Amino acid sequence: MLYRFAMLVCRALFSFLRVRRTVAGVEHVPDVGGAVIAMTHFGYLEFALVAYTIWRHDRRRVRFLVTSGAFRNPIVGWLLLRLRQIPVDRRAGGGAFAAAEAALESGSLVGVFPEAGVDASFTVRELKTGAVRLAVNASVPLIPVAIWGGQRLMTREHKFRFSERFGVPVAIEFGPALSLAGERHEVTAKLRTTLQTLLASLRATYPDPGEGQWWQPRHLGGTAPTPEEAVKLDAAVVARRAAKRRREARRVERDGEAPRVE
Repeated sequence: MLYRFAMLVCRALFSFLRVRRTVAGVEHVPDVGGAVIAMTHFGYLEFALVAYTIWRHDRRRVRFLVTSGAFRNPIVGWLLLRLRQIPVDRRAGGGAFAAAEAALESGSLVGVFPEAGVDASFTVRELKTGAVRLAVNASVPLIPVAIWGGQRLMTREHKFRFSERFGVPVAIEFGPALSLAGERHEVTAKLRTTLQTLLASLRATYPDPGEGQWWQPRHLGGTAPTPEEAVKLDAAVVARRAAKRRREARRVERDGEAPRVE
């Protein structure tokens, strides 16, 4: 019931914002049994776009791997736990991997962002191998999904005007299950190539011109950070988190309180 309510909220939000969704290939998501849904990651609402799309197709639920920081918010954390989302500690991901593997083996769909973070350059960077490892270990299909336009609803490194979010076209394409034959690094490279191919197709038919736009990659005429600049932005975020952990450690040493883990 709670998941159904969450999907109603998604529908209301996307209707309010007049999001113009186009979807292709959702039939590649199996109607029963586990599967890894491996998605591009350029914005913060892509999980909701994909979950809502799959829900509309066949009422299947998706359990996403979510950074553990989101669970520490009293309200958001309560909802995530009851929606059976899976917390990920970036510094120790073994527990999340085991939980995701168990979910797949029990027949759940598990959503993964193999780029391990929002890519500010809006290009598909090098992928982590976790999505492939999960699919291989649980013997389930690996479904690639590209989303284009979702970054225009909410993303990092851009301060939005409220009006910017209205009437945005968002294109979503699900590819057929990827072959898992080969070494995990080889399959991961193949997953990246597949996501890039799907993404190129979506961009080619995208209705809004991206030349000079912040949401378009630099090599396609936009003003988004280059992949090299995006790496530096990521490093700055990591440095800020490390500094915050050091401040917390000093506070604990001084006050004797339990640390708030980042």
